[in-house]
Amino acid sequence: MSNYVIGIDLGGTNIKSAIFNMNFHIVHERSDPTGAANGPAHVLNRIQEIVQEMLLLEGIDQSSIKCMGMGIPGLLDPEEGLSIFSPNFPGWENIHVLNAMKEHFEFPVFIDNDVRVNMYGEWQFGAGMGYQNLVLITLGTGLGSGIVNDGKVIYGTTSSAGEIGHMNMFREGRPCRCGSSGCLGRYVSAVGMVRTFTEKLEQGRSSIITQWVGDDRTAITAQMISEAYDLEDALAVEVMRETGEILGFGLANVINLLNPEVVIVGGGMSAAGDRLLETVRDAVNKHALALSSSVCKIVQATLGRQAGMIGAAAYANNKMSV
Repeated sequence: MSNYVIGIDLGGTNIKSAIFNMNFHIVHERSDPTGAANGPAHVLNRIQEIVQEMLLLEGIDQSSIKCMGMGIPGLLDPEEGLSIFSPNFPGWENIHVLNAMKEHFEFPVFIDNDVRVNMYGEWQFGAGMGYQNLVLITLGTGLGSGIVNDGKVIYGTTSSAGEIGHMNMFREGRPCRCGSSGCLGRYVSAVGMVRTFTEKLEQGRSSIITQWVGDDRTAITAQMISEAYDLEDALAVEVMRETGEILGFGLANVINLLNPEVVIVGGGMSAAGDRLLETVRDAVNKHALALSSSVCKIVQATLGRQAGMIGAAAYANNKMSV
């Protein structure tokens, strides 16, 4: 009898893993370093080891596992189980994740983009519960997104729909790893906001943060900018508002195009909360179509670090029902 599902959220820094019972309550949870620099084989072997260790510690046999879902960063073919390209994973091109898992596990395994599984988590268990039209964005190293339209997840022709982070916002902007420039995610992300901040420091601006990091400007983080914002540091306030305004312009386009009921903001940078979102909402109210923006809420994600794990497990469970 199948009593459990497994969710894996593969990140550039950590592999977050959990076993859930059929009510999606956590039975066992852990987080381990990814070791992405060691190559694809190392990462896949580590995932296999982690799953086997969790099962052993809980005394669970593979026959009791209904399925396992995995959130994988980057472009992929979910049906084939193929990870095509992941920009933050060296050597990670055309990696057949599903075949690698089949060598060790007898239960079905399913993969999807890491942001979409986060979206599944928030849609079914978090801030998106009850909505049929929603957009989730994650603000971390970059800006990712997942879309639900009329109760269906949007994948597109090549399963790459929803790349909101690659909307071009500036004709001659910051270079992006996608090959273009001026992409939204180069400005609205933890990395993007820190770059905006350091560029202003290089122009001669001052901030309390320079007292915290000394001469090592590479130590500046998005969290520091939030903390300096709370101390009414002028540069931190300016950068937070500038970042929020750019995101607001981007989301105005998204709201005009997709007409969602709710936009959920997740990822590490979402911890900024209303420091960021107040400006976002203001920009949306000014620049999105009034009819569309009047019915769309912009809210913070509620599941935090568990969203990817529970979303991956829910995604796999849904696939078993199709």
